[in-house]
Amino acid sequence: MELFLIVVVLLFFLAVTDLVVGVSNDAVNFLNSAIGSKVANRTTIMIVASVGIVIGATFASGMMEVARKGIFNPQFFTFTEVIFIFLAVMLTDIILLDLFNTFGLPTSTTVSIVFELLGASVAMAVIKVMNNGDGLAAVGTYINSGSALTIIVGIFLSVGVAFTVGAIIQYLTRLLFTFNFQKNVKTVGVIWTGISLAAIFYFLLIKGLKGASFIPASFTAWTSQNTVLLLLIAFAVMTLVAFILDRAGANILRIVVLAGTFSLAMAFAGNDLVNFIGVPLAGFEAYNAWSASAESPDTFLMTALAAKYPAKTYMLVIAGIIMVVTLWLSKKAQSVTETEVNLGRQSEGLERFSSNALARGIVRLGNRLSRNTGKKVPDKWQEKIDAAFEPVNHKAEYGKEYDPPAFDLVRASVNLTVASILIAIATSMKLPLSTTYVSFMVAMGTSLADRAWGRDSAVYRVSGVLNVIGGWFLTAFSAFTVAGIFAWCLFNFRGYAVAGLLVLALLFIANTFLYHRRSEKKKARIIAARKKGELVPAQQIIQETCQQAAKGLSTIEKSYELTVRGLINEDLKTLQKARESMVELKSNTDEFKFTFYGAIRRIKEEMGEGSRTYLLAYDLEQDISQSANFIVESAFQHVNDVLLPLTQVQAEALESLSRDVKAFLAESAAIIRTEDYTNLPRLLKAKQPLFDKIEELLALQSRGIQQQAYSARNSILFFNLLLETKDLIAVAARFVKLYHRLKNDLSPDTPWVLVGGNGKG
Repeated sequence: MELFLIVVVLLFFLAVTDLVVGVSNDAVNFLNSAIGSKVANRTTIMIVASVGIVIGATFASGMMEVARKGIFNPQFFTFTEVIFIFLAVMLTDIILLDLFNTFGLPTSTTVSIVFELLGASVAMAVIKVMNNGDGLAAVGTYINSGSALTIIVGIFLSVGVAFTVGAIIQYLTRLLFTFNFQKNVKTVGVIWTGISLAAIFYFLLIKGLKGASFIPASFTAWTSQNTVLLLLIAFAVMTLVAFILDRAGANILRIVVLAGTFSLAMAFAGNDLVNFIGVPLAGFEAYNAWSASAESPDTFLMTALAAKYPAKTYMLVIAGIIMVVTLWLSKKAQSVTETEVNLGRQSEGLERFSSNALARGIVRLGNRLSRNTGKKVPDKWQEKIDAAFEPVNHKAEYGKEYDPPAFDLVRASVNLTVASILIAIATSMKLPLSTTYVSFMVAMGTSLADRAWGRDSAVYRVSGVLNVIGGWFLTAFSAFTVAGIFAWCLFNFRGYAVAGLLVLALLFIANTFLYHRRSEKKKARIIAARKKGELVPAQQIIQETCQQAAKGLSTIEKSYELTVRGLINEDLKTLQKARESMVELKSNTDEFKFTFYGAIRRIKEEMGEGSRTYLLAYDLEQDISQSANFIVESAFQHVNDVLLPLTQVQAEALESLSRDVKAFLAESAAIIRTEDYTNLPRLLKAKQPLFDKIEELLALQSRGIQQQAYSARNSILFFNLLLETKDLIAVAARFVKLYHRLKNDLSPDTPWVLVGGNGKG
C-alpha cells in the first residue's frame, strides 16, 4: 500500500516536471512566427500566448482518455502492472524531453507519450505472456496496435505535406505581396487577412474546442456538416473587419499573426495537455479504484480505466498556470524557439548545424532543378519573379542600428494560417497529426520558398532540418525502448527500481541544466562578438579579441599534448579527446569570424586601413586552427588504421619536443590573456631553439629513410607532424607580437578600428 501511494504522489510530482519540460519544447509551435517576425515586443507576444494557454487548458478534459485506453487495453492489466507502466512513461518522458530541450531541438510530445505508453505496455505484456506460458503472438491482445501504426503514418504525411503546402502558399503569397508588402496591404492584404482570420477561426472551432467537455455534441456535429457555409461567412465577416481596421490605420498583418499565435497556443493547451498530465491523472484514478476494492494489486484488473473520466476543471486550470509560468521563465523554451527561428531567418549569420553528405546532395539537386526550371520560364516573367523576391534593405531607411526581424509579417502570417488549416483539416478527418511536425515543416517550407536559404546558408539550413527530423524518429525509437526497459525494471525490482530510476532522472536533469547553462554562456559570447557594431575604444576591442586568441592557444596546447601521448601509446580514446578539443577550437574560431566580419562591415571608409589588422588576426587564427586540426587528424587516422607505430627513437624525440611546444604555447596564451608582455623577449628567444630542434628531427628522419629504418607512412606522418608543429610555433609567436604592437601603437581613446590610417597596420 505504501509503495503504491508513494508512486501516485511521485506521478503528480513528475506531472509538474513534465509540464515544465513539455512546454519548454512545445512553445516553439506557437511562438516562432510571432517572435521571428517581431510582430510585437516579447511581453505582448507572451501575454497573448499565455491567455490562449489558460483558455485552452480548460478545454482539455475530453482528451484525457488517450493516456488511459488509447494505446493499451487496460482491462487485461492488473493495478500493479498499470501503475508501473505509468511511472515508466513519466520518467522516460521527462528525460527525453529535457534532453531535446537542452540541445534546442523541437520534438513531438504526442509521439513521445504514445511510444512511451506503447513501449512500456509491450514490455509489461511480454512479461505477462511469458509468465502465463503463452506465445509472443498473444501480446497483440494487450496492445492497441492500430493507434501506433496510425501515428507512424501521420509522421510521414505531416512532414511531407506540411513542407510542400507551406512552400507553395508562401511562393504565391510572396509574388502577390513582394518584400515591399506595405504598398499592397490595402488590396491584397485585406483579402489575405480575411482568408487567414477565417482559417484561424475555423481552426479554433474544430481543433481548439474539440476536447471541451462542455461543448455540446450537437454543435460539433453541426460545424462538421456546415463547414463550407461557416468558412464563407467567416471569410466575408473577417474581410470586412480587415478593411475597416486597415482604413483606421491598424496593421492588419500584425493582427493575423497575434490571432494565429493565440489560436495555436489555445489548441496546444487543449490537445497536448494530455501528454503531460494524462498519465498521472489516469494513475490517480487507477489507485482510487484499487484502494476502494479489497483485492490484491497483483490481481485487480483495471477495467475502470476503460470508462470515461473527465478531468476536474481545477486540475486543468492549475496545469494551465504552470504552463504559463514555464513559458515566461524557461530558458530552454527560448533555445528551442531560437533553433526554428534561426533555421528560417532571412539574413545570413552563424549557422548552428554543420553540413552533411545528405544535405549537400539535396542542395545540389535543388540547384539543378532550379536552373532547369528557370530556363523554361520567359525572361520577362523571371525578371518580375526576381523583383518580387528582392529583399528590402531597411538599414538604409532606419540606419545601422536597425535590428531586422528573422522574417517579415507576410511569412509569419503564412506560417500560422497554413499550419492552422492543415491541423484543422486533419482533425476534421480524425487523423492524428503532431502540431510540432506541422508547425515546424510549414515554417521550413515557407523559408525555402522565400529564398531565405541562399547559396551561403542552404546546406547548413537543410542539415539543420534533417537533424531535427532525425530527432523525431529517434524520439519514437528511444521512447519505446527506454520506457520498456524502465517498466521491466519497475515490475521486477519494485521499490528499489523506483528509487534508483528517480535518482537517475534527477541526476540527468541536473547535468543537462549545467550543460545548457554553459552553452548559453558560450552562445552569448558569440552573439556579443557578432554585434560589435558600436563605436568603442580600440583598446577595448583588443582586450576582447585577445581573450579569444588566448583561449584558442590554450585549446591547441591541450590538444597537442593529447595527440602526442595518444600517438605514442596508440590510444584511440586519448586521440578522440584531442579531436573533441578541436570542436571547441572551431567554436572559438567561429567567434573570431563574426567578430571580424561584423567589425569590418561597420568600419567607416576613412578608417578602412584598420580592417587590415582584423584580417591579419583572423588569418592567424585560421592558420593555427588548420595546423592543429591537421596534426590531430593525421595522428588519429594513423592509429585508427592500425599502421606501424612510432619507433622508440621517434617517440622519445616527439615526447621531448611536445613538452617544449606545450610550454611555448602555454606562455604565449598567458602573455596574451594577461596583456603583460614582460616575458615577450624570452618567448621570442625560445622560438629559434625549437625550430632548430625540429630541423634536427627532420634531418634524423631523412637519414632513417635512407637507411630504410622507417616505412613510407611512418615517414609521411612524422614529417607532417614536425612541419605543422613548426607552423604552430610561428603563428603563436606572431599572435603575441601582433597584440603587443597594437597595445603600444594605439592610445586608449582611439575610436573603433584597431589601427588607424597611420600606416602601422
